[in-house]
Formats: sequence, C-alpha cells, structure tokens
Amino acid sequence: MTVLPDDALPLSLRRSPPFIMFWISRVLGSLAFQMSSVAFSWLIYDLTDSAYLLGLAGLAQFLPMVLLTFVVGSVADRFDRRRIVSLSQIVQGLTIAVLTVGTVTGLMGVSAIFTGLVILGAARTFERPAMAALLPGIVPLSVLPRAVAVSSSAMQTATILGPSLGGLLFAFGAYVPLGLSALLFLFAAVSLVPLRLREKPRPAEPMSLSTAFLGLSFIRRRPILLGALSLDMVAVLLGGFTALLPIFARDILHAGPWGLGLLRAAPAVGAVLMSVFIDRLDLERGVGTKLFASVVVFGLCTVIFAASTNLALSIAALIVLGAADNISVVIRQSLVQLSTPDDMRGRVNAVNSLFIGASNQLGEFESGMTAGLFGVVEAGIIGGIGTIAVAIAWMHLFPSLRKAERLAP
Repeated sequence: MTVLPDDALPLSLRRSPPFIMFWISRVLGSLAFQMSSVAFSWLIYDLTDSAYLLGLAGLAQFLPMVLLTFVVGSVADRFDRRRIVSLSQIVQGLTIAVLTVGTVTGLMGVSAIFTGLVILGAARTFERPAMAALLPGIVPLSVLPRAVAVSSSAMQTATILGPSLGGLLFAFGAYVPLGLSALLFLFAAVSLVPLRLREKPRPAEPMSLSTAFLGLSFIRRRPILLGALSLDMVAVLLGGFTALLPIFARDILHAGPWGLGLLRAAPAVGAVLMSVFIDRLDLERGVGTKLFASVVVFGLCTVIFAASTNLALSIAALIVLGAADNISVVIRQSLVQLSTPDDMRGRVNAVNSLFIGASNQLGEFESGMTAGLFGVVEAGIIGGIGTIAVAIAWMHLFPSLRKAERLAP
C-alpha cells in the first residue's frame, strides 16, 4: 500500500490511533471499490460493446441512493456510525465475492453484474454519510480541514493503486481483481472495530418523515453550502466521463485494460500531488475564488482529454484535472463539516452524498447517453464546456460563495 510522506500527515494526526484506523478503513474500501469498478466496466463493455450500458451501470448505482438518502441520514444520526460503515463494507465484500464465484463458474452475465451494482450502490449509500460523519468525532475541529485533506488524499492514493491493479490483474481473469476487492472490503470493515470516538454520540431524536428531511432544509437555508454542493454536482455531472474511459482506452488511445487502469489512476495522482501542497494554497483567504477557479480548470482539462489522441497527453490532462478537483473537495467537505452540528451530520452528509452520487453515478449515465447520441469525443468536449459555463453561472447565482474568504466553524 502506498502511504503519504510523513510531512503530508500533521503530527497530531499521526499520533491519533482513531484517525489512523479511520484512514486505513477508508483506504482499503476505496482501493476495493476502484479495483472492482475497473473490472465491472471492462466486463460490461467487453460483453456488450455498448456505451449506453456503460452509462446505465452508473444509473444502477445511483438509483438506490435516490431512494434511500433520507433514510440513511437519519440512521447515521441515530445509530452507531462505526457499525453502519462496517456492515456496509461487509455487504459490499460479500456481494463482490458472489460475483467473483459467478465469473469463475461462467454463470455471470450482464444482468447479474447489474444486480450486483444495485446492491453495491445501496450499501455505499449507507456507508458514505456515516463515514463522513465519523471524522469530526475523531479529530478536533481545529485540525478538521487538514484531516479532510489527508483523508481525501489517502482515498486518492488508493484510487491510484486501485485502477492500475485492477487493469493489470484483469489480464489474469476478471475473478482476480474482483476476489481481491472482496477481501479488502472485509479487511476495511474489521479495521473499524476497535475505533473509539472522542465524544459519545448525543441522544438522537426519534426517526420521522420530518426529521429525515432536516438535512435538506439545513443546506437549503445556507447559500454557501447550497452553492458549493450544487456547483460540484452540476459541474461533475456534465464534465464527468469515467464511464467512457473503456472506450477512450480501447478505441481512441488503442490501449488495453492496463491503459484503462492508467487513465482511471491519473486524476488520483494529481489529487495526491495537490494534497502535499494544499496548505500552501492558504485557504484562510479567497476560498470562494479558489473553488470556482478549480472548477474552471476541471472543465478545461476535460476538453483537452476528450480531444486528445495521445496517451501521454491524456494522462497529463487527467493529472491536472485531479489536482483541481482535490481543491474543490477539500473546500466543499470542510465547509460541510464545520457548518454542521454533530447531531445533524448524518443527515447533512447523506444529502451531500446524494449530490456526489448525482455528479458521479448519474454523470456516468449522462455521459453514456451523450456518447451514444453524439459520439464519445463530442460528449467529452460538450461536458467540459458545460462545466465551465456552470462555474460562470454559479458565480452570479451564489455571490456569497464567490466572496467567501475562509473556512471557519
């Protein structure tokens, strides 16, 4: 496992066993998710040659999130978040294990893959808000932005290894990366068992329809939060093209599964490199300007990648794209965590996860449909231009976000 250099991890975090356990669980879970994602996407495209079905794979994981978001937020605020994360990871591990057996026996078809993706999407819907809500209970709020940056970069480090390993191991058969992913999910679940929080959870109010929607109301009443979350959602919804990477790798850049692994890993390389320098950005000044600038750079890199026919240029564009995206992630997640009381963090992070899922999984569906209608290169260029247009529009729609100066509780 690749780890961050010591100077990228603040001393107070390196000496915190709960944060280290949290960090390990997140790395292993992210590594497993990325490896299995590469394997599933290549399997689907190899079996069907369909951009539409690659897009539908994203939709299959997003629909459970839509249906369950307001339930899982209340669950995360009412029950032990550590157990919720562990159980979700166990479900993901067992689901991938079953699909691995299906691959070995030759019984797994496209319908079985999509059924598994729906189950995985439901499990991740429970995992994400509970995992995000755990972090403020592990570290003091004074170091929370740095903890968010370290946690994000750790996840991105796994995202570098995951696609690369998934692509390389796929050469030995789809069951190899899938089987390893199942094991890693189970190890991730076990690593959270001894975790202890700084504070005991507060008594939660009874679950009801009104309390379930409090997270959405909380965000809607705060223009800076609403602007930051919706900016990320719409920008990545338009500019995301993860579902199309198998097509770029095989048909445009003429690389195999190893090429797909490199393309999937490249944004994470940029994110990790940026995490080393994140403190030098001085997030105590001009936070809103830096957020919008990062989204514009994200859109420009999307256009360059879509138009490229050279593997090296494509990887370089994705590295810069990942660096810009990491700036956006740190600012957005810090704003959410610092602005939310602990007894609301589950519900607010559930809505945040819905926004992220809409940008990622629904973005895969959108890019697949656009590629099917206009072509894969055209879809990427349209998405990148759309991302830049959204950033410009949001500057005027959310002036308080544009003028935001610093991160603060």
